[in-house]
Amino acid sequence: MDSSTLFGISTMAYILAMIIYIAYLAFRNSQIGIAATTVTVIGFVSQTGAILTRWTESYAQWTMFNTESSFILSVLRSAPLRNLFESLVFFVWCLILGYLIIEFKYKTRSFGAFITPVAGIALAFIGLSGISKEISPLVPALQSNWLLAHVTMSFIAYAAFAISFSTGLMYLILKTERHSEPSYIFWTITLGVFIAAFFAMGIDYLSMGIAIKTPEAFIKGYIFKATFLNENAVVSIISWLAAIAFIYFVWRYGHILKNVVGSFSISAENLEEITYKSIATGFPVFTLGGLIFGAIWADQAWGTYWSWDPKETWSFITWLVYAFFLHSRLLRGWKGKKVAIVAVVGFIIVIFTYIGVNLILSGLHSYGSAE
Repeated sequence: MDSSTLFGISTMAYILAMIIYIAYLAFRNSQIGIAATTVTVIGFVSQTGAILTRWTESYAQWTMFNTESSFILSVLRSAPLRNLFESLVFFVWCLILGYLIIEFKYKTRSFGAFITPVAGIALAFIGLSGISKEISPLVPALQSNWLLAHVTMSFIAYAAFAISFSTGLMYLILKTERHSEPSYIFWTITLGVFIAAFFAMGIDYLSMGIAIKTPEAFIKGYIFKATFLNENAVVSIISWLAAIAFIYFVWRYGHILKNVVGSFSISAENLEEITYKSIATGFPVFTLGGLIFGAIWADQAWGTYWSWDPKETWSFITWLVYAFFLHSRLLRGWKGKKVAIVAVVGFIIVIFTYIGVNLILSGLHSYGSAE
């Protein structure tokens, strides 16, 4: 069984798990919860096998063209972390691993309905944007021993930040009471925009999927062209009105989701603890692997530690946001809704740093966008 088949199994398992976790959240049936966990574990095992299989496939290709490389060097440089597809897959793997640890430690499956959608959206983006799944040779800038450490640690941190996003959002859902509260308005609009944008991307793909060849083509030429940016003014206006109506619906009836989340054996204190611990774990990993190791690698590849490349700039902005979270919590004594909002905003910036910068802005890191 090759890596593509195993990836296909894990993708279907995660999307199915996402649906089952949402059903568990709605119906509060323990058998549904057990089924959701089982499907998630099956997907995780399949994805682990897929990553290892793709690593062996990459190793075989590397040794074919680099016969003089040592075994250790060949293993390091053939790690399946070399392009957008492989990094997204690894991000999902880290995210699911982190979630399973939380589920078994805190004995609750409620997180699954908020964390698995992040994995599902990441996997859906692979299909929607036409990302190449081919194993291609490393470009010269990536032929470094720093590849494995820099990319692995960056995505471990991203996964930790994704967990803090989910638990921070759940905390806001539980702790907000009035529709007029800024925190209530924030989380309902954020959730509504995420869902509306995801459905709009799906409509784009259904309408123009055949024409989409690369992620750049999708982002720059097709995204929202079937809905919000449609050349037909009537379609565009209807799309905007539908999105606004949906966001209003989420705002108006957000208390229902609050009641559902509150009905589970999950406390706001646990959510706040997980949010803090996730960021406290991800921040030093990102600092060391994402910024310091990345700077060392940049000096070796391009002759300078820092060039204010768009990717570097937005990585630094990401670091500042999470540094602010830790500073405000540990030194300023911030707790509750304020830091939960920072955790949610931080991951939105992570998404742009990882995907938006690669596909929209040009720079030294643009080689990783489509290949």
